[in-house]
Amino acid sequence: MLPAEMKTVFNSEPTEAQLAEALAARGYKLTRPRRAVVRVLAHAGRTLTPAEIHAQAQAHYAQTGLVTVYRTLDLLAECGAVRKLHQPDGCHSFALASEGHAHHVICQGCHSVVEFDNCDLSALLAAVQRRTGYKISGHWLELFGLCPACRAGARA
Repeated sequence: MLPAEMKTVFNSEPTEAQLAEALAARGYKLTRPRRAVVRVLAHAGRTLTPAEIHAQAQAHYAQTGLVTVYRTLDLLAECGAVRKLHQPDGCHSFALASEGHAHHVICQGCHSVVEFDNCDLSALLAAVQRRTGYKISGHWLELFGLCPACRAGARA
């Protein structure tokens, strides 16, 4: 069981309509290719790379281009509806986001994501500021490991 301060990104999945609304609220049209990307993200249940999103979106609308996928992901990230996650191999994937400041634990086996929001890094950030002279304006934290299901599967 997860601690109370941690929640799965997908516990309260934004619906297709909510993702579409996030785009519309910023004046973006919901074209058929964007609708295909939104549908894939709303039903993903795990992190997806742009290439995976592209392949799945084409199943919903064959003319969905990779450039449209990247642009839609950028727009949804601007809206705060998705978060760009940095993978250990240097690639990026995307996951649905809850509101506010949050961080992620990413399973290296199945790519599931757990979002958590309690990161008291104040002492570390103060030390870094003192040592470097930088004024820290933000951060992100991503942890990698194996989820309980993948660990159980590895033991079986």
